[in-house]
Amino acid sequence: MHRNLIFWLMIGLTAIFIWQSWSAQKPKAQETIFSEFIGAVNSGTVASVTIQGNEITGQYRNGSSFKTYAPHDPDLVKMLREKGVQIAAKPEKDSGFWQSLLFNGLFVLLLIGVYIFFMRQMQIGGGKAMSFGKSRARVFLKDQGKKVTFKDVAGIEESKDEVTEVIEFLRDPQKFTKLGGRIPKGVLLVGPPGTGKTLLARAIAGEADVPFFSISGSDFVEMFVGVGASRVRDLFMQAKRSNPCIIFIDELDAVGRYRGAGLGGGHDEREQTLNQLLVEMDGFEVNEGVILIAATNRPDILDPALLRPGRFDRQVIVPIPDIKGREEILRVHSQNSPLADDVKLAILARGTPGFTGADLENLVNEAALLAAKHNKKHIGMKDLEQAKDKVLMGTERRSLIISDEEKKDTAYHEAGHALVAKLIPGSDPIHKVTIIPRGHALGLTQQLPLDERHLYSHEYLLTNITTLMGGRAAEELVLKRFTTGAGNDIEKATEVARKMVCEWGMSEAMGPLAFGQKEEEIFLGREIAQHRDYSEQTAQEIDREIKRIVMECYTRAKQVIKKNIKTLHRVATSLLERESLSGEEIEQIIQEGSVA
Repeated sequence: MHRNLIFWLMIGLTAIFIWQSWSAQKPKAQETIFSEFIGAVNSGTVASVTIQGNEITGQYRNGSSFKTYAPHDPDLVKMLREKGVQIAAKPEKDSGFWQSLLFNGLFVLLLIGVYIFFMRQMQIGGGKAMSFGKSRARVFLKDQGKKVTFKDVAGIEESKDEVTEVIEFLRDPQKFTKLGGRIPKGVLLVGPPGTGKTLLARAIAGEADVPFFSISGSDFVEMFVGVGASRVRDLFMQAKRSNPCIIFIDELDAVGRYRGAGLGGGHDEREQTLNQLLVEMDGFEVNEGVILIAATNRPDILDPALLRPGRFDRQVIVPIPDIKGREEILRVHSQNSPLADDVKLAILARGTPGFTGADLENLVNEAALLAAKHNKKHIGMKDLEQAKDKVLMGTERRSLIISDEEKKDTAYHEAGHALVAKLIPGSDPIHKVTIIPRGHALGLTQQLPLDERHLYSHEYLLTNITTLMGGRAAEELVLKRFTTGAGNDIEKATEVARKMVCEWGMSEAMGPLAFGQKEEEIFLGREIAQHRDYSEQTAQEIDREIKRIVMECYTRAKQVIKKNIKTLHRVATSLLERESLSGEEIEQIIQEGSVA
């Protein structure tokens, strides 16, 4: 680009130099005012004139040239003839010709510039300027870069086992074909965000040692009509030339949603792209050796034609890892980090329920940054715990100015949560209680389950609501006033109670029935309304039942706090002094004199 710029700059400078040189060679006429010109004519010193519109040029009898401009004077020619001046006439200058030449020249230069730009783009980007319909997939060949294998994927052992057949087929296709078997044409990886779907697909390619075409679902659709379908055709055409190979489409829901749900009446560009994808996956042509792997966290909004046998034959669930899986993931992500001797990944894994692989990677990274900030040579358990608290509860806001009264209110509120959670049987153990502001909260009480929970019993849910109402109960009994700090607790308690009544059938009064049919807008991909499929009388009964559950749990929380009011004061006082208490410290404070 620099060479072209210098080349065109040199051409421009040369043209300017030639024009100036040619202009300098022309004799320049002396500018004369009209009155002096009339005087010279009367004195007989003017030899000849050339009249061109209002412009008069000529020569004196001594040979010098002059130039002047004259108004419209009908007697001027008569006076010149009387004085014996030689007269010549020319038509007026046509300025439109030069303007037309200028504009045409600029247009030609513009066309030349656009041509040069497109040629440069095609040279630099391999023809990108004219490649709207070409696939944008990134190709990873066998010997290109660092390979990802199953050793780099942890915590999803069942998912790895399910895709092993695909790898064995790519390595030895005859093992399956000689028995009449057919490998799945498509494998759909389904799971929450951050669980490792993309990493698992790359590991499949690394283990199979075949070319890997990676593309996002949003890369197909453009503003130009037909571009998406053209890119799908080009992608499969490239894959057929490189078979056996793997095509990986990330975020399949961007292009694979229900047809007929768009704003264009079912005939928009995205649906044309989906139709072409369906044809390529299972049409008249057979794609031998081309396996399509796709990932999504919204399988519920995919078109049914995608999920039928012959296209995506197999759905592989990539779940949130359990405690053993979290420990393995932490070990993978920390293998390149120097860990101190006090680090116990099993304890850290137990304290991170619900964390995905991406969350755990972020936790290790935050701990490394925290250790480097304090100039440490190793990552200690304290660094990992602080990083976990930061990821779970947000960054500490110690600079936030809080009055002593607000600190007292927050301490009693959190002490109420901790006391109820500790004294009611069946609740999750307390991990940490703090009145240091984190995120949007002024204080937090963190509970961690001993084991992974997949089902929630009626008693556990009631215990959860009671714990949530412990903060409001402590405010009423001790502070004799209510604050906005219990707003989120009340919202969560009401939500759990409503699901118990309307979704889970855990109300004796309403019975094992579900109330409220959810309506989802497929094009938006989210729930926008809940249809009331019950009468007004039933709605009133639901409201009464939700209120009964929450109020009974609230009354139970107040009873526990009343019986242990001295213990509540000790916990709140310790929080005001130390700002944060661990579960063991809470246990030591309330082990004396508590009555459940």
